Amino acid sequence: MTKALWLAGWLLAGTSFAAIASADTLPLHSGGRTAAPAHTHQWPGVYFETATTSKSVTLSFDDSTNIYKLYLNGEVVKVIEKPGQTTVRFDSKSPKAVDVYRLEKITESQDQTGRFLGFSADKPAALTARARQVEFIGDSFTVGYGNTSPKRDCTNDEVWATTDTSQAFGPLTAKHYEADYQVNAFSGRGIVRNYNGFIGDPLPKLYPYSLFDGKTAYDATGWQPQIIVIGLGTNDFSTALNPGEKWTTREALQADYRDTYVAFVKSLRAKNPQAQFILMASDGANGEIRAQVSQVAKTLKDGGETRLDTLFFDGLDFGGCHYHPSLADDRKIAGLIQGWIDAHPGVWQGK
Repeated sequence: MTKALWLAGWLLAGTSFAAIASADTLPLHSGGRTAAPAHTHQWPGVYFETATTSKSVTLSFDDSTNIYKLYLNGEVVKVIEKPGQTTVRFDSKSPKAVDVYRLEKITESQDQTGRFLGFSADKPAALTARARQVEFIGDSFTVGYGNTSPKRDCTNDEVWATTDTSQAFGPLTAKHYEADYQVNAFSGRGIVRNYNGFIGDPLPKLYPYSLFDGKTAYDATGWQPQIIVIGLGTNDFSTALNPGEKWTTREALQADYRDTYVAFVKSLRAKNPQAQFILMASDGANGEIRAQVSQVAKTLKDGGETRLDTLFFDGLDFGGCHYHPSLADDRKIAGLIQGWIDAHPGVWQGK
């Protein structure tokens, strides 16, 4: 945490929750998927931004589940853990005439929702709109599952506490290009099969919704990403099939994966006609993931898809919880994506 002189004070206010809906609520820009009321969220990586000339702002929460980072003018100034139903006041000593605040959710909340009710201050200022948008679709690798952990053997509580989506490869990449982003990822889920065959909707069935309730449909108004990065397959193939699963052979699983993945990309293409797709895969599962993703890409290209490429990665240290990517791995993957984008600057469509 830098520029500590900017911090004049931090207060978890004892304000009643009824006072949260303030008349001086600042205009808000949100990134990621949220739903009414009051920016209810469940997908990882959501963030909220505002700007003000006031030197005091109040943040309003209804969230006993998540950890947030608060940024002031690009610097992390506070970590807020499980705020509950409360307001939080922040006093700035920034020398800048306009202060830009950004609140990022960094944890994964599969079973619970959180709500951010906004920033309040009496002097709003304009935010600079971003023209670039990137979407990341995936599993625990994309979430940043346990990526800050100093060890691989973690309890569930330690996984929660050491997951930091803001330092996962997706947000790192998007911030490098000053792009808005969505992280539509869910640990343990695959294209057709979840980790070790456990029961639950795979990612393509969760994808249409803003919340994990199967009914709150996502409204994509204003969201037309120039780049969509997909990393799915680790959960489909990293474990052996169990008795009673719907696939009796590995070949049947692979065929279902390919067919469903192709259909998923086609559905995304219908909604994002100009987007560039990047299908990612590791060298895990003895190369099975990479081989199946390669076949998916070939099928799509043979069918006329022209804005699609693959990006494979290896050599990770998997130092995070339960052998997940570490912070160093996230930086490496982000570098690979950035290298591809820099070699194809036209993907930004002039933006």
